[in-house]
Amino acid sequence: MALTRPEPADPQLPGRPAADRSDVLRGQLAVTSCMETLQVGYLHAVVAAAGCALASPFPDNGIDWHVSHGSSSHTEDDEVTVKVQLKCTYQTAPDPPGGHFSFTLDNEHLRKLAHPRVAVHKILVVMLVPREVDRWLLARPDRLELRHCCYWVNLAGHPVTGKRRTNVRIPTDQVFDDRALCAIMARVGAGGRP
Repeated sequence: MALTRPEPADPQLPGRPAADRSDVLRGQLAVTSCMETLQVGYLHAVVAAAGCALASPFPDNGIDWHVSHGSSSHTEDDEVTVKVQLKCTYQTAPDPPGGHFSFTLDNEHLRKLAHPRVAVHKILVVMLVPREVDRWLLARPDRLELRHCCYWVNLAGHPVTGKRRTNVRIPTDQVFDDRALCAIMARVGAGGRP
């Protein structure tokens, strides 16, 4: 019987051999397009786990997705909807320290998200990813991991402060996952804000 020595593990991705990082022939799609696709996959997973429905408006007019949640417990309607604007960045390192991180929005986008009186509430969902594409995903027999995380914020009433762009604070305690989405929908279904 021959014994083989296992390949050294990748310190960034435990359980994955280091050789996997450099020998993958990836497509030539722009990284920003790949980031957009990754965040849409994250949103789909969260929406599915929350038992919600997802629709993409056409044309999108500055809002990427409509998420709907049906429940007989809602007091406003049996189904409520929240509009979602997705953003993705590697400019802020994953798992940022402190209670928030800054994200810069074009003022046109901010005005749309910050309108204080709306019929359908809007949230901004920002995904933080590692700069290296080969660190975005890890598939194992017992799980699929997307790196790293999305955070959400309701910007209703937020002022525009820059000439063309404005920094907004994204709270790090507002992780966007299925439980957060269910809680958002419960508040909206009771007549409140996200």
